[in-house]
Amino acid sequence: MFKGFFITATDTGVGKTIIAGALIKVIQSFGIKTCAMKPVESGCGKEGDILIPYDGTFLRQAAHMEEPMRLITPYCFENPLSPYAAAEIEGRTINIDEIKKAYYTLYRSYESIIVEGIGGLMVPLKKDYYVVDLAKEFALPLLIVAKPGLGTINHTMLTVNYALEAGLEVAGLIINYSRPSENSLAEKNNPKVLEEICPVPVIGTFPYLKGMGEDILEMTALRNFDLEILKKYIL
Repeated sequence: MFKGFFITATDTGVGKTIIAGALIKVIQSFGIKTCAMKPVESGCGKEGDILIPYDGTFLRQAAHMEEPMRLITPYCFENPLSPYAAAEIEGRTINIDEIKKAYYTLYRSYESIIVEGIGGLMVPLKKDYYVVDLAKEFALPLLIVAKPGLGTINHTMLTVNYALEAGLEVAGLIINYSRPSENSLAEKNNPKVLEEICPVPVIGTFPYLKGMGEDILEMTALRNFDLEILKKYIL
């Protein structure tokens, strides 16, 4: 079985891409040839008539991949909406078999993969096909990214419990500061509460970073992630 992780989140905008990049650097530090994939990206930029997936490009650079973007991000949409809605507006259809074909093409060249999902588990890619369905097809352990502030306990517990009920293997939870800390009471207490009540382990709390250099990503992840948990799934 292909090793790696499928990264999802409790909401959009909680920092999946940064965490995915950090995980790539950690796994590479174990001496494992690792690639990245962002199967679908909406809200892409444009250079002429070409759509540029910002997240996919960041992950490609973090993993030092030479493969074309069409393998890393098979579907790009301009509108910042769910893939299903963006595809409807832009007159396109997402073919899941094309995504799987790209996934298995990468599978043949690497030892592990980090797949960044799209939003949360119930974001629709097509009618009656959601991110959770793609996660099941890839059969990778799930890592859930959550924010530290107010509301995260409910969002996190809903996501974790839904993933478990759907039959997914959840490796753990990463709490990410995607923006500077507010030093609120919720931020100070929520990680501890989640460690006590969440049915999966908290792998770490990732601080807000002003710089996104590869060395900073790797050093911060190595300092803040529970490496023994990650190694169980990778080594």
